[in-house]
Amino acid sequence: MSLRIGDITPDFTQESTIGSLNFHEWIGNSWAILYSHPADFTPVCTTELGLTSKLDDEFKKRNVKVAALSVDGVASHHDWINDINETQGCEVNFPIIADADRKVSELYNMIHSNASETLTVRSVYFIDPNKKIRAIITYPASTGRNFNEILRVIDSLQLTDNYSVATPANWQDGDDCVIVPSLKDPQVLKEKFPKGYKELKPYLRMTPQPNK
Repeated sequence: MSLRIGDITPDFTQESTIGSLNFHEWIGNSWAILYSHPADFTPVCTTELGLTSKLDDEFKKRNVKVAALSVDGVASHHDWINDINETQGCEVNFPIIADADRKVSELYNMIHSNASETLTVRSVYFIDPNKKIRAIITYPASTGRNFNEILRVIDSLQLTDNYSVATPANWQDGDDCVIVPSLKDPQVLKEKFPKGYKELKPYLRMTPQPNK
């Protein structure tokens, strides 16, 4: 059965570039991103893992841990890291999970047989500290991920959790947000949104981003 938003992310233990990794223990009280790449020593994947390393500070300030995964073995991952560091000007600083037996890939539906019988697609799972899947994005092998979008999704999810707002189309950090429809009590609205809000319709109320 395919995983869906709102599901508890499946736990697993698998070898990685940092040793044996138990997924739920590794997440701890952090947010997490688990993403698959089709194969080691491939061009698009090399750029993605390099950029992940360069964005380490951005992930840390959002309390996000990142792990990558492919069906290659640990030795291959370690050899490939040398290439990533050399060509991308970085130091890979996050675990790459070795899924040679495809246990995790199949558990997370990362192998799409109509695309490839053997290689993982570019899946991204956004997971909160309660181990719940909050968003899923899947790209084909030929399309490198937009990491600005990955950070944007994290920011949006965390705003919803902390401030009871949603983010409108094309929202970027600092833009106005939408007050969630479930909030209706005027006193609660006044307390939660001291900057005020503009009611365009009873269901459409815009407010300045609360944490800015």
